[in-house]
Amino acid sequence: MLTCDKAVSEEGVRLNIRKATLREWRREFARHLRAQGISANATDKAVRGTTRADLSDGMYRAIQRGASRRVQDHTGSPAAERKSAAEASAKETLLHTRAKVKRGWLAAAEILDRQGQQDLAWYVRRFVEELPPVRTDRELLTRALGRREHAAPQRELTR
Repeated sequence: MLTCDKAVSEEGVRLNIRKATLREWRREFARHLRAQGISANATDKAVRGTTRADLSDGMYRAIQRGASRRVQDHTGSPAAERKSAAEASAKETLLHTRAKVKRGWLAAAEILDRQGQQDLAWYVRRFVEELPPVRTDRELLTRALGRREHAAPQRELTR
């Protein structure tokens, strides 16, 4: 029995799987599902309006206990200060991607308008308006930490 910790091809050559490769595989898989009569789509998160996933259960509980090293690393430590320049660049990239996604959706709404599908175009525009704001990891963690600190006094009052 052959076991392997790394992804290898049928010829035994190690596969170097990149994000672009995974995206292409998802698209191809969705295409095969559609050919079988199964409704499937492989859109990118940014196109769907999805930003970051919620915190994992472990991260959430660590933040609740005040024991999250990630929060400590991202809020107020000297290491966090060194990361600020890189984060500003990341925020700029996120904002640029958001702008491209919005332009794409609004172009789709214009096409729908020209095709006489004003109701659908309205829903597309509403979707674009309701996209959540762009936030970096630090902003998300700081916000989660603020909610925890805001909720703590309320719990103490109910005891």
